[in-house]
Amino acid sequence: MKFDGVLFFPVTPFTAEGAVDVNLLKEHISSRLPFGPGGVFPACGTGEFHALSIGEIRTVVTAAVEVVAGEVPVVAGAGGPLGHALAAARAAEEAGADALLVLPPYLVTGPTDGLVAYIEAVANASSLPVIVYHRGNAKFTAASMARLAANPKVIGFKDGLGDVGLAQEIVTAVRAAGREDFAFFNGLLTAELTQGAYRGLGIPLYSSAAFAMAPEIAKAYYDAYTAGDEDWRSALLEGFYAPLVRLRDQTPGFGVSLIKAGLRLGGLAVGSVRPPLVDPTEEQLVQLKSILAKGYELAGR
Repeated sequence: MKFDGVLFFPVTPFTAEGAVDVNLLKEHISSRLPFGPGGVFPACGTGEFHALSIGEIRTVVTAAVEVVAGEVPVVAGAGGPLGHALAAARAAEEAGADALLVLPPYLVTGPTDGLVAYIEAVANASSLPVIVYHRGNAKFTAASMARLAANPKVIGFKDGLGDVGLAQEIVTAVRAAGREDFAFFNGLLTAELTQGAYRGLGIPLYSSAAFAMAPEIAKAYYDAYTAGDEDWRSALLEGFYAPLVRLRDQTPGFGVSLIKAGLRLGGLAVGSVRPPLVDPTEEQLVQLKSILAKGYELAGR
């Protein structure tokens, strides 16, 4: 499975009554496809996987598959309690997804052998290939990723931990295991800020929550990144991404909340985030609006 372009993690819109707004979700995804995402990842972190029922996951993934229509891979989230993860995997397969992003297990911290078994259990729950998400309590070693890479259904690794030394060891170990086809992603929050470093580790792909909110800005960064235009890339980092990260870090969960807020500011009524996340304050919305304005200015050069 090949990914070529910004990895798009759509939000999950909710109606005023709290239900998934399927029509708005389809509009959200279809409006971003012209900007050339390399893959669409519904019902993952930005899509509030933690707050979705299995039925809602099936609804969200089905909508994404219908809109994308085979244009790029659709990778659905699966994780949390093992039973929920297995059910999510089956629901995603039924909905027509191309692969799974396996998010961390719920709450408990197990040894590496247990984490490997968790990934294998999710992989065995459906016919879909899986991507490992290295984050939170799902901390893998180079040796454990080499073991998982021996399974042809494990096709990728997404680093959300930020330990660049360990990430380098994992890249090296997987390649030494003969998996030249393996996909490596930078999955840190607002990954554009760190992608320059991750490219040097042999991790050329990255997830972009900003793409969901402001695809023009995210595409400008990607174009600068792939063209080697460091002046433009640096201007976008300093003028848009760094201020966005400072705002994001004011409140836990703003990696998702700000994206939804930015969409609402842009006229797409995607609703609020579900608890335990919270929406930005009015003062924070003013800051976000200013940051977005600067980003659009820089994207247009």
